[in-house]
Amino acid sequence: MKVAVIPVTPFQQNCSLLIDEATNKAAIVDPGGDLDRVLDALERSGAQLEKIFLTHGHIDHCGAAAELRRRTGVPLEGPQREDAFWIAQLAAQGERFGFEGAEAFEPDRWLEQGDKVRFGGVELEVRHCPGHTPGHVVFYSPENRLAIVGDVLFAGSVGRTDFPRGDPAALVRSIRENLFPLGDDVAFIPGHGPTSTFGAEREGNPYVSDRALGVAMRR
Repeated sequence: MKVAVIPVTPFQQNCSLLIDEATNKAAIVDPGGDLDRVLDALERSGAQLEKIFLTHGHIDHCGAAAELRRRTGVPLEGPQREDAFWIAQLAAQGERFGFEGAEAFEPDRWLEQGDKVRFGGVELEVRHCPGHTPGHVVFYSPENRLAIVGDVLFAGSVGRTDFPRGDPAALVRSIRENLFPLGDDVAFIPGHGPTSTFGAEREGNPYVSDRALGVAMRR
């Protein structure tokens, strides 16, 4: 699988273009905006778009999802249905943050822990990782040892939990119990900023590393 990261929106959100080199089919993860830039990257790749995947319902991740589905005619899958209340607010969020064309939508498929999503010959595992939002999901490729984690985890940080229905304890559990067990060698693409590995974050992330939580538990 070939991956291209396309920063979009004023929030510089990492929209991902995934391409199955065996079939030349593609998926786009988290099209928050700047669709001309995203579709230009798709055209230059020569791949055929087959799916749209969403990690969660915040506008910088899914603000252009409805338009992309309309323009391409491909199915839209994710997030988990607990984020429906965020998706319902997209038009209002668009007015607030200056995102033109943001609109609410119903995905073709809500996702749950243990589900799988597919495009071409690629299969990705779905991990439900609440905390940043209640319906946040992560997409994981065992074959490529790669996870697309949205705003759950960052290089050196974690997702905010001060939004409606954010839950800091749930976020830590999601990372420690649902992501880190996948293996220290797993690389991940966060929703913003540079890539990292679960091992690097387990070792040095000040919020969820072994050392940080060990200190917290001894207090």
